[in-house]
Amino acid sequence: MIAHLQRATTTGALIPALYGQDDPRYRLRPRLITADYRGADKQLPLFPDPQEVLGRGVLDASAARIGARAPERPVWMCSVRSDPRHPDLTDAQWADVSRRLVAATGLAPEDDPDGCRWAAIRNLDRSVHIVATVVRKDGGVHNTYRDAFHAQAECNRIAAEFGHLTRSVPSVTTAKDYRMPTPVISINIEPSGSAVAKGSSDNLSAALLKHAGFQEKADWYGRRHRLPSTTAAADRAAIATHATEMLRAARYSVDLDPRLDTALPAATAARHGLATAGEQILQLTDQIRGATDFAEFSEVLDQLLDPDDGVLLRVHEALEAASEQITDLDPDQFALSDRFGVASDLVAAAQGELGEALDEVQRARSHETRFDSAWAATPYSAAATNAARATSPAVAARGVNAAALPAAAPSSAARPAGRSR
Repeated sequence: MIAHLQRATTTGALIPALYGQDDPRYRLRPRLITADYRGADKQLPLFPDPQEVLGRGVLDASAARIGARAPERPVWMCSVRSDPRHPDLTDAQWADVSRRLVAATGLAPEDDPDGCRWAAIRNLDRSVHIVATVVRKDGGVHNTYRDAFHAQAECNRIAAEFGHLTRSVPSVTTAKDYRMPTPVISINIEPSGSAVAKGSSDNLSAALLKHAGFQEKADWYGRRHRLPSTTAAADRAAIATHATEMLRAARYSVDLDPRLDTALPAATAARHGLATAGEQILQLTDQIRGATDFAEFSEVLDQLLDPDDGVLLRVHEALEAASEQITDLDPDQFALSDRFGVASDLVAAAQGELGEALDEVQRARSHETRFDSAWAATPYSAAATNAARATSPAVAARGVNAAALPAAAPSSAARPAGRSR
């Protein structure tokens, strides 16, 4: 089963999409299979024609009641389609699917009489459209954050129950649904400076981490524990080390970042890597400034501009991922997503332009190597070296041993005209 969410200003705006084109040959015939008007059940019948519900604004009443406090697009629609390789569900089964989805997203849980109004409509085989308003009966507004994720997770569970999947799909919202061996718990430092513990999938390890001072955070990434980024470095390391000791005493395998291990000397922990990606780039900057020739300079630039694993490539990928993630979190934030997308394109263009510049640096490096080799092989180089080491008449007259004098480096004045560097 695949769930797709959309938003609209009014339920009436959905009529063209649900009823099809104006041409009678392509007109659809939607039917209402179930609905929950939340508080208006006695006054409003279960209209057989969905247009009676959508056109009269039955679902819009809650949003109209709170006026300006209502969201700009208060209508929520979730379209669900099933796998065509399996038999279609009956209207009663699709009605049950609809009730489970509005409960899973928090729109209208069964034990919440003040939930949102909704209706389930079918206009094609193997699909159902759930239309709701995000304004609750009590005047509150439902938070739609992660609705798409929760709806899809519930669809996966429903499909498994109907035998549409080859195996049962574990829940990704609660750790207790996982049926797998306990993984290694890793405690690392994030780029933000916060210490994060991942892999704690049972209550005992979670209790030990919270006892040490970590705060639990459960989202679609799973169960995690972290320390605030404002925690002092010394306290952060002490808490992480204490948590590791307790977990290992309870026979958990723990992978502790050496920078958080107070049992290690500071110098040993520092050798395991820099604290942030920014510090790594700063180190490359220092190497660029300290380059003494084109050979060393080009090696550092290659780390920045490498087309397969360079820093600019990774920055381009991170900005591109940020652009996609913004629309995943909120499809309305397309303008913000475009800003990151444009920045990603600019970084990619800069990498392409500087890739040619890196080729020029490589040619300058080759020219420098060939010139030094050619100069060392010329008779002028040998003559200049011998002349510099020869004993002058004045020194010989004073009886000074020339071997005791330091050897002089070849002077640029001894090179042939036109070959100065």
